[in-house]
Amino acid sequence: MALRHLLAVALAALALDVAAAGGGSAALGVNYGQVADNLPSPQAAAVLLRALNATKVKLYDADARVLSAFAGSGVDFTVGLPDNMVPRLASDPSAAATWVRVNILPHLPATSITAVTVGNEVLTGSDATMLRSLLPAMQSLHAALAACNLTSRVAVTTAHSLAVLSSSFPPSSAAFRHDLLPYITPLLAFLAKTGSPFLVNAYPYFAYKADPGTVDLDYVLFEANAAPVVDSATGLRYGNMLHAQVDAVRAAICAADYGRAVEIRVSETGWPSQGDGDEAGATPQNAARYNGNLMRLVAQGKGTPAAPGEPLQVYVFALFNEDQKPGPASERHYGLFKPDGTPAYDVGVKAPTIKGLKGSGNRDGGGSGNSTDSGVGMVVGEGPAGTDGFAVGPGGLYTISDATRKVRRWRWTESFAAMAAVLAMVSWS
Repeated sequence: MALRHLLAVALAALALDVAAAGGGSAALGVNYGQVADNLPSPQAAAVLLRALNATKVKLYDADARVLSAFAGSGVDFTVGLPDNMVPRLASDPSAAATWVRVNILPHLPATSITAVTVGNEVLTGSDATMLRSLLPAMQSLHAALAACNLTSRVAVTTAHSLAVLSSSFPPSSAAFRHDLLPYITPLLAFLAKTGSPFLVNAYPYFAYKADPGTVDLDYVLFEANAAPVVDSATGLRYGNMLHAQVDAVRAAICAADYGRAVEIRVSETGWPSQGDGDEAGATPQNAARYNGNLMRLVAQGKGTPAAPGEPLQVYVFALFNEDQKPGPASERHYGLFKPDGTPAYDVGVKAPTIKGLKGSGNRDGGGSGNSTDSGVGMVVGEGPAGTDGFAVGPGGLYTISDATRKVRRWRWTESFAAMAAVLAMVSWS
């Protein structure tokens, strides 16, 4: 069973690589949270992200160390403006210009910065000043980017939790909370005018955790044998909860009496590999199933049932376990990797670590208070004689990350048959 899921994860990574090589729009995104005191250097994190073939990274701040470490990498970054700066930018346009000058301009064009998120889940907070300040802050930041001729390169947006919805099922009947419409409707107008995406943090795990006796585990884990859920109003069939959640947001945007199209992206999603005793489903096996199947969906470039022709951009939460996140145990066990570079849980393959992965101090940035992250179990290590940063497994067989690296060498000339041969070899390691 472990090998079957490992193989699915590996195939997803390889398919992502081929899609990237062919210029496809499907690409894996990863959230790089830093609420921890033991994380490795950004340079070491870059090795792990390359192993995942992640071409998009989302930060919760604009950490100059990270952005500098990825100069010339080709990775597209979404950076974050912290919540505590939102009121200031709303009231002082010069503050937005200063923030752009300090946090964006020094890194362009060497590092690709494609978006800025203004705050995180602001509209579901309880601070009335923050709610009133969100859109003005976004407008000030957009104006500051326009003054630098960067609006065609850097989008301005903000991320929302699903709690902005008053209802979400069936998806076609979803609507935004009535009390938030005065804020959301003009925000949608801004996003459409500037060509910026609507970001949603969507976690099927929360639904399962709240009612494990009713919610079908296979349905939330993207399993092919899950019984589909049918929207009786539209007849659309949903094979997984994440797609239903995204289409619920899509319907809510339409119901807000706003007719222009706005792209929806999943800015956070994941599954915990460990949790407290009362956190149902928080296991390494379920995390592997969720993320492996999610990666495969991303690689396929498919949209949701309501928008099948629009590939869904997804950011997995998160790159590392973060030991200083508050809340239940699951909040600290959602990373794809432990801080030492090993997979967050055992997937049946020995995982040598990258040398030099030492903690680099506490970071104040990080995910939302209710965020989760997840484990894929990709294997990364130091190569023979430290030459390539990748490892050869027991018996001379390649680990998953090494197989991925070698497939990248072939991607212009080899077929999926060659990839399958590599995976077959890996599955016996």
